[in-house]
Amino acid sequence: MTTRALFRDDAYLTHCEATITAIDEQGVHLDQTVFYPLGGGQAGDAGVLTLADGTRLEIADTRKAKFEGATPDDAVHLPAPGQETLLARLAPGTRVTAEIDWARRYRHMRLHTASHLMCAVLPYAVDGCSITSDYARLDFATVEPIERELVDARLAELVGGAHGVVTEWITDEQMAERPELVRTMSVKPPMGLGRVRLLRIEGVDLQPCGGTHVRNTREIGAVRVGKLEKKSARTRRLVLEFA
Repeated sequence: MTTRALFRDDAYLTHCEATITAIDEQGVHLDQTVFYPLGGGQAGDAGVLTLADGTRLEIADTRKAKFEGATPDDAVHLPAPGQETLLARLAPGTRVTAEIDWARRYRHMRLHTASHLMCAVLPYAVDGCSITSDYARLDFATVEPIERELVDARLAELVGGAHGVVTEWITDEQMAERPELVRTMSVKPPMGLGRVRLLRIEGVDLQPCGGTHVRNTREIGAVRVGKLEKKSARTRRLVLEFA
């Protein structure tokens, strides 16, 4: 039931042809997909699977599949409630067109890239994060005060700087030799496939990440710190939102 994760190489793919490999209590498994599964703090994709006759199966969420030998790329598509009759018609071997909710995904991409910029603005370890279509939440491990106005100004500068965003790959062994690249305390680097995907924002940031991102920081658009609070004695929480 191994899934080919097309979004790893091109986050701008909105649809693909695929074959159902299994349907079980987890959901619908495909041989390849453009749907990003929940992970690394980023929400899973929603969208639709369309059959050859035009029938549409609404997908409410995407998660990482759980089975013996599963890899971080193996995804399972969770149908929205109320589609049991349609699901009963499906079987392994059925061909479908898998299409994501692009407007929602693109917001994920913009906010996820913005969260990497925040790691350049604030030089602290990240002790938790969540990327949704409405906001990006980051918990920074620090006792230092954070000034919202300065963060907003620096963030706007980096967004407007039109920095290129590219992915690179290194081996698991090379990743183990470069622990300084890891900024997150609660999310482990996406290892297990023999190589690790790095996200480089030219001249700004470099760290392991398996999520989806825009190609240039200018695509992020106007964002701001919508909330800044003291989560604990040693943690400050920032919530980024579109301005």
